[in-house]
Parts: sequence; structure tokens; C-alpha cells
Amino acid sequence: MPAATAPEVQTLDWHDGDMPYSREFGDHFYCRTDGRLECGHVFLSGNNLPERWETMVSPDGDTSVKTFRIGELGFGTGLNFCETWRQWKEARRPGTRLHFTSFELYPMSREEIDRALVRWPEIDAERKALVAAWPDQPAGHVVIDIDEATRLTVICGPALVGVSAAEPDFDAWFLDGFAPSRNADMWSAELMQTLFAKTVTGGTFGTYAAAGFVRRNLAAAGFTVERRPGFAGKREMLCGRKS
Repeated sequence: MPAATAPEVQTLDWHDGDMPYSREFGDHFYCRTDGRLECGHVFLSGNNLPERWETMVSPDGDTSVKTFRIGELGFGTGLNFCETWRQWKEARRPGTRLHFTSFELYPMSREEIDRALVRWPEIDAERKALVAAWPDQPAGHVVIDIDEATRLTVICGPALVGVSAAEPDFDAWFLDGFAPSRNADMWSAELMQTLFAKTVTGGTFGTYAAAGFVRRNLAAAGFTVERRPGFAGKREMLCGRKS
């Protein structure tokens, strides 16, 4: 495991009162139409969740604890985690756990996360719990047992370093870096190959990105890649599977 290093500093502007915008990448953190609904369309449905959670306990009555592992590139505001956790609590079966691991170069402060998420009353309880547990100075590996069945780990630093050092066997990936045209490192061939190696057979990914080089890098890594209609009028998104 790499040594913890102090995170980089990100400069934020706030549009429409509470929508964060990164000056470094020249991009918003989520869809301006509705980031929460985009999460459901791209990342949850793109990975066939929560349907997969509902079948984690085998039909023969096996009640041993099973863990579903999600990896995310770009924690950002924590919106994807909060919406995923909300749906997980509704769908999870007894004897199952969720481990959500995100890789983030620029971790936000507690106050910034709170400001960015307060616009969604649907995740009010999840926002408050995340903000209450978030460290004053996030760096290194932030590990939060947010409830008895859910663990959040945020690994601060470059994504390739974090994913390379992570334990394998991820079941699903949320690929949510800034736009490929503005943050090419987050979509590189090397990172996609590393991500593929850390994924279980049958594991999946979903992403709003549909750029040609992203699709080619994912396919070259070994994923079967599928185009689907994007969110809010966006023509395409990508999802795929490790066969």
C-alpha cells in the first residue's frame, strides 16, 4: 500500500448557488439536469443494480456474509455514494455487505460536500451521515463504516496509483472522472487495463463517457463494451462486462 500523501488542492467555483465547478478541469461535477437521476441511469442501471444485490443470497439458504464491492473513479461530492447507499439500504438482503471504494485526487472538504449535496432532499439522511463522518483533512485512505452493512473507502491520490495498489475482486465500477477531453489520465489505456485486472469475472462497469478512445481502451483491456442511450438527451453512454 503506498504511503499517504497530502492531497492536491482544487479550486472550486459555485454555479447556480450550490453546483460545484472545477477550475482545474473546466467542468462541473455532475449533470446540470439532475446529477442524482444521472447516477441512477448511468451507474446503477448501467451495472444492473440493485437487481444484482437482490440475488446475492443463494437459493439454497446460504446465509454467510457476502460483500458486494463497487469501485469508483472520482469521488467528487459523494453524490454517487449517497444515492447508491440509499438504494442499497432498500434492496440489500440479510447477510450481505457493501464496500464502496472511490479513488479521488482532490478530496473535498466537509463543508463543500454538504453544500453540493443539500439540493437533493431524497438523500438528506445519507448526506448528513457522510458529512458527519467525513474527516477534517481527508488524505491517504479514508475509511468510514457508515452503517453495519456499508463501508466507504476513499483513496486520495492519483487513480492509477490507487487502483494498482487496491485489493482485487471488484464487482462493479462507476467510471466518473471529469470529461475525457479535460481529464485524459482518468481514461487512459493503462488505467483501464489495471481496472480490468482488479475486476471479478462477470464484473461490470458503467460510464457516462462515450468518447471513441475511451471505448477502445475499455475494449482493449478486455471488457465487452455496449453502447446505451445516455441520460437527459445525451446520445450515448457505455457499459460493459468482464466475460
